[in-house]
Amino acid sequence: MRRGDNLQGALELLVLKTLEKSPNHGFGITLHVQEVSAGLLHLEEGSLYPALHRLERESVIQGEWRNTENGRRARFYKLTASGKRRLAEAESNWTTIALGVRRVLRSV
Repeated sequence: MRRGDNLQGALELLVLKTLEKSPNHGFGITLHVQEVSAGLLHLEEGSLYPALHRLERESVIQGEWRNTENGRRARFYKLTASGKRRLAEAESNWTTIALGVRRVLRSV
């Protein structure tokens, strides 16, 4: 397992899980992850926006231009049916990885 795969997989999981609740724009996704993780996780623009573009190209999310609550124009993303399936797979994979890591940490 390569480190880059894990980081990309974690970012994808965070984005998809955030969009499961409701459509959101990039900055809103960043704020949600930061708030829910109590400040432990920060999404960098340089990673988030390429991931959003990739997920949109893969038809996992769908974007549309809308105005935010404060009148700014932003691209809002929502999960597609394919995205919901991808989220279920990602959650299952990360649950298994977390269990394995927890077991190793407790064994030492």
